[in-house]
Amino acid sequence: MVEGDPVRFYKNTASAKPVAMILCGDGINCERETAAAFQAADFVTITKHVNDLVARPGSLADVQALALPGGFSFGDELGSGQVLAAKLRQAAGAELAGFVTSGKPVIGICNGFQALVKLGLLPWPEQASGVALAHNSSGQFINRWVEVEFPDSVCVWTRNLPATMFPVRHGEGRIFAADSSAVLSRLGERRQIALRYREDFNGSLDRIAGLCDPSGVVLGLMPHPEAAVADWLHPSRVSGSARGLEMFNNARRYLDEL
Repeated sequence: MVEGDPVRFYKNTASAKPVAMILCGDGINCERETAAAFQAADFVTITKHVNDLVARPGSLADVQALALPGGFSFGDELGSGQVLAAKLRQAAGAELAGFVTSGKPVIGICNGFQALVKLGLLPWPEQASGVALAHNSSGQFINRWVEVEFPDSVCVWTRNLPATMFPVRHGEGRIFAADSSAVLSRLGERRQIALRYREDFNGSLDRIAGLCDPSGVVLGLMPHPEAAVADWLHPSRVSGSARGLEMFNNARRYLDEL
C-alpha cells in the first residue's frame, strides 16, 4: 500500500519529498498511525509488508527513512521482536546495515525497538550490545501515558525536544544490562540515551525509555510518539501539549540538511 506518490530519488527541492518505508504484517499493528505521523511531517510514505522487503531488500535504496512500528510481531513468540529480527537479518541484514551507514534515519517503536536491539543495530552495531528488553518489573502489561524527558544526545530524532507525555503499552519494555555500570558509562560517553522516563514505572535501567546508535540516526524507543501527534490525543487536551509530531519533523529537517 502506498500513501501519496513516492519519489524514487529524494532531492532537496521544493517539489520533492523524502520517502519513508513503514513496515507492516507479521503481527505489526501500528503502521497506519506511524505512516500518518510521517505524512504530517511532510514525508511520502510507502507501507510495505515484511515479506515484500524480504523478497526485495534492495527496495530500501528507494527510500530515505525506515520505520519498524509497534505491535506484536509473531505474537512475541521466543521473545518480543526476536523472530522479526531473525527474519530481517537473514534476508536484508546487509541492506539494513548499509541503510544506516549511509546516514538515513531509522525508528523502531515499542516492538520495533525490541527488533532493532535483536537485529544488532542498537545500541552498538560493531559489537554485541550487552542490552536487552525484559519483562516489566511488575510482571504486568502496562498501558498508560507517562512523562518523558530528553537528555542531551546525538539523536537526530529528539533534538531540542522539551519534556512531554507519551503513551506506553508494553509487557517487555524494561531496559536491562548484565553489566549495567559499564553499559551506562558507554551510553553516557557516546550520548546515546535519547529519552528517559521522569519516574521509574517499569524498572528500566536508569529510567531509559529510548536509545540511539552512535551516529544518532537510529532511534529505538518504547513510548509511542505516533500516538501523540495531536492535542486531542493527549490526556490534558491543552493546545501544544502533544509533542510526538516534533520527533518526525526532526527527521525531516535532518534529511533537508544533508
